[in-house]
Amino acid sequence: MQISPTPLPGSALVDLTLLEDDRGFFARAFCRQEFIDAGLEPLVEQANISFNHKAGTLRGLHYQMEPNAETKLIRCYRGAIYDVIVDLRPESPTYLQWFGAELTEDNRTAMYVPRNFAHAYLTLTDKAEVIYQVSTAYTPGAERGLRWDDPALGIDWPIPPVSVSEKDANWPLLSESAVEAR
Repeated sequence: MQISPTPLPGSALVDLTLLEDDRGFFARAFCRQEFIDAGLEPLVEQANISFNHKAGTLRGLHYQMEPNAETKLIRCYRGAIYDVIVDLRPESPTYLQWFGAELTEDNRTAMYVPRNFAHAYLTLTDKAEVIYQVSTAYTPGAERGLRWDDPALGIDWPIPPVSVSEKDANWPLLSESAVEAR
């Protein structure tokens, strides 16, 4: 694996190192020790799969409050998504800044999302399928969200979303409430 930091400290892009031959390839998608060596939390409590019928489907921006804050490792293994993270750590020099990357079945890149970051993705293709490992079990009472179109964040989505859940469309704007990460 090749672990590369993003502009938001603590987050990373994880690329596969392919061992190829005439049959195809083999690659390690996760290694606890390599994550530890890179300063990343390696815990995996749960693995989730998300299937999306149409391009333009937006899911997020989600996070869980402490003590249920999650780390996530997101990988798109069918189609393509634009994956976005937002730093919610008030003490961070990149507080409320965002970073986005295209994750596709071809580039096989994964996004490592640290605790106290919001996460969302927008499907760029029909039939996009995403798998993600999570460090903490989903806790409904700890779930929070940010609006995907909040002008205070200024996220530059590559295509307009055409499908957003009612819950995701109705998270409060930052100007309407304080971010609860802790």
